[in-house]
Amino acid sequence: MDLLVFSHLRWDFVYQRPQHLLSRFATAQRVFFWEEPEFRDNAIPSLKISPREDFLTVVVPELPTGGSEQQTWALQQELLAGFREDQAIEDYICWYYTPMARNFTRNLKPAAVVYDCMDELSAFRGAPPGLTRAEEELFSLADLVFTGGQSLYESKRSRHPSVHLFPSSIDAKHFAEARQPQDDPVDQSSIPHPRLGYCGVIDERMDLELLAAMADSRPDWQFIMVGPVVKITDADLPKRANIHYLGSKQYSDLPNYLSGWEVALLPFARNESTRFISPTKTPEYLAAGRPVISTAITDVVRPYGDLGLVSICNTAAQFIDAVEQSLFRDLSKEEERLRQVDAFLARSSWDRTFSDMRRLIMKVATDKDAARSVGAAEQLTGNTAAAD
Repeated sequence: MDLLVFSHLRWDFVYQRPQHLLSRFATAQRVFFWEEPEFRDNAIPSLKISPREDFLTVVVPELPTGGSEQQTWALQQELLAGFREDQAIEDYICWYYTPMARNFTRNLKPAAVVYDCMDELSAFRGAPPGLTRAEEELFSLADLVFTGGQSLYESKRSRHPSVHLFPSSIDAKHFAEARQPQDDPVDQSSIPHPRLGYCGVIDERMDLELLAAMADSRPDWQFIMVGPVVKITDADLPKRANIHYLGSKQYSDLPNYLSGWEVALLPFARNESTRFISPTKTPEYLAAGRPVISTAITDVVRPYGDLGLVSICNTAAQFIDAVEQSLFRDLSKEEERLRQVDAFLARSSWDRTFSDMRRLIMKVATDKDAARSVGAAEQLTGNTAAAD
């Protein structure tokens, strides 16, 4: 069956959970990744259709600016109907990352409905009005709900009879390249050591005051921030000679950056927007062999902090102390540390997560198809008896 995926994230933004999972689905079935619209003055409603690897296609509606919310939903519903006809999409599964897509997909009749809840979107800055209501509707309709972390699972499991925990997985082989010396990227090569790094989206979830305090306390340490800046402005970012904002990088290049760091950081703020996050970077940093230091994010504390794989700190002084311990750690124990890391990471992979998800989806679709067949047969029998 085809997969119709509705996402608030763009495919070419940051390579994360949707890309890891759906690229695997796309090796065996058609996957249509429907993004939120792009708006242009006087645009004629249309679709930008971009074929990607295997059977993956990215679809972006182009709509005119100035329309009402209702007009936006109506135009997308119309464009989607035409797209389904053009692509002969008849037997399909709907997969939602954004509940807001319910506003233009209520007329669809999929074989199954999946809600992959990777974040508590209502807690993010700029969350659209109506998001909570749309999620309630999606919960009532979905056959399966997947959650991206333990905290989200605990929050959502009472709201649906079939909620499944699928926390951040890992492409361990890819990030393990960072354990061996790599070519230092050009924009990092001139930065002195020691280097403390973060890679990921830089937004309202970052504790920028913590970052500034660490940079001020240790001007000889270099803080490398890799990733796009979104939902905050450049003026919000602390500017120091030893803080380096290198921008977005290709997923394939990340091991080259991580290889040149002494320590990897997760300097997240502790607020509503981070209450349920499960950073994919945690296992990626560990696979890269870096010592990891994080604020007390619940899904990092459990299990990584509890197992001693990540140092948990909350103040600049605590971070500085943990970094110093990492910089001057006993390297004779490094092999044992990495052995413990690898034993833990071996329990999880994107391949395994994909396989487990696919098995659940196919069972639901098969069971629903069988139920429809039984219902049709019973109706036929009833009609025949009535005719007799």
